Parts: sequence; C-alpha cells; structure tokens
Amino acid sequence: MANDKTTTSQNVISVNLDNTPILYTDNVFITTNDDGVVLDVTQKLATSNQVRIVSRIGMSRAHAKKFTAEMGRLLALTEGKSRTGSKE
Repeated sequence: MANDKTTTSQNVISVNLDNTPILYTDNVFITTNDDGVVLDVTQKLATSNQVRIVSRIGMSRAHAKKFTAEMGRLLALTEGKSRTGSKE
C-alpha cells in the first residue's frame, strides 16, 4: 500500500493512495439552505451534455464560509506555483 502523509499546522493527514483517488471535476453544483451547503462534484461524460456526480460533500454554513476563505487565501498565496503543501 502506498501512503502519503501531509502535515498541516494542526493535523497530520495520512492518505492511503491505493484507495483514495483524486477525482477530477469539470463542474461543481452548489445547493444551500439555512442549515448547510451541499457540493455535487461532477465530471462531464464524453461527447454528451450529461454529467455524473463523482462526489457529494455536505457541510454547515459556518464550515462553508471557512472553506471558501481558506481556498481563496491558498489560491492567492500559491498563484504561479506548481505545488502546494509540504513533502516530508
């Protein structure tokens, strides 16, 4: 089994690379209500106008706000760089 470990400021993240693939996305459909947010992560199917959901991610509205703030910060910080995170 191939494993990868990434250390963040607060957590050590261990990923089994054999059964945790990176799923490519063409689109993300976002649904919200007073309680939370659902992200439907999709891929376009070949030559059709259909998409398939490859992952559904749900979170609270508070978590979604933290997620978007951190994503924006990370994208700004890594603008022009080819890699994020640290390798040990």
